[in-house]
Amino acid sequence: MNGFAVMPDSRISIGIIGAGIMGERLLRAILEQAPDSLRVSGIWDPAPAAMDRMAATFPDIPRLNDAAAIIAASDCVYIASPPASHLDHARAALAAGKTFFGEKPLAVDVADARAFVAGAGDQGAVNFPFASSLAVASLKDWIAQGEIGTVSRVAIEVAFATWPRGWQADAATWLDKPAQGGFTREVVSHFLFLSCRLVGPLHGLEASVEFPETDKAERRIEARLFAGDVPVELKGSVGTTVKDDHNIWMLEGDKGAIRLCDWSIAERRLADGTWQPAAGAMPNEQARPISLKRQLEGVVRLARGEPHHLATLSEALNVQEIVEAILASR
Repeated sequence: MNGFAVMPDSRISIGIIGAGIMGERLLRAILEQAPDSLRVSGIWDPAPAAMDRMAATFPDIPRLNDAAAIIAASDCVYIASPPASHLDHARAALAAGKTFFGEKPLAVDVADARAFVAGAGDQGAVNFPFASSLAVASLKDWIAQGEIGTVSRVAIEVAFATWPRGWQADAATWLDKPAQGGFTREVVSHFLFLSCRLVGPLHGLEASVEFPETDKAERRIEARLFAGDVPVELKGSVGTTVKDDHNIWMLEGDKGAIRLCDWSIAERRLADGTWQPAAGAMPNEQARPISLKRQLEGVVRLARGEPHHLATLSEALNVQEIVEAILASR
């Protein structure tokens, strides 16, 4: 004994289920940006190759034997597994008295998701990073300052050179399948969440979808719906751009318009019709770490039972209902 008391670790312990792209991304963010408030209790993935990669890349992070071990070791569980497994892991976490932070989509079965949200209370949240985006904060400021006046419409446009995107190739076994994958669940959901949060609840959908390749995810969608009482126009397609990832979310009113381009560039339309970026606008590669840090701050508050800014389960359910209705509209 050296006579020194060992101080208890007051950090929130977070366990990670799923060691794919998103699981590794959040793990890196915790280690690099939130070591004083969060500690990683462990990671688990059912794929041996994924666990071997974690051992090689993060040798100091405990690799646990199954999802139950992750839940038992954690205050909060980050669920980054394929979508069909999300609710099973979330239910297990809640049954053990833990909170959870889940990847989107909330689930793929809408009826199951509705039943889950009805009983989950405020013990979970979903990872829509626009909740923590500095660019979205700029949009909100412009709206509050009256830049666009009375809102008249939302327009969403997404396009991809290929699907999945190149950096997602390792997940193509489920990400390019109609059961769990596709760009509507993976990408469009973010912009539907943004519409829900900034404008109003989503409803009144009319949509069409194309699945031209057997047993592959969708390649084109078109939809009209409402956010609150504001009409929303949505278009998405694959093979219609040379860019890996193209997206624009625009909010227009009787005085002007604002938009979010390529995930992180907030712009407002000037009187001459040109677009002016917000001060300090940065590409997504620079903006993402900032948003992740702010997301993790929300996770800490969630785990402590404090108010947070993360996407709520009700918001995530609203998005899921629209996404699955689009995909069922063929």
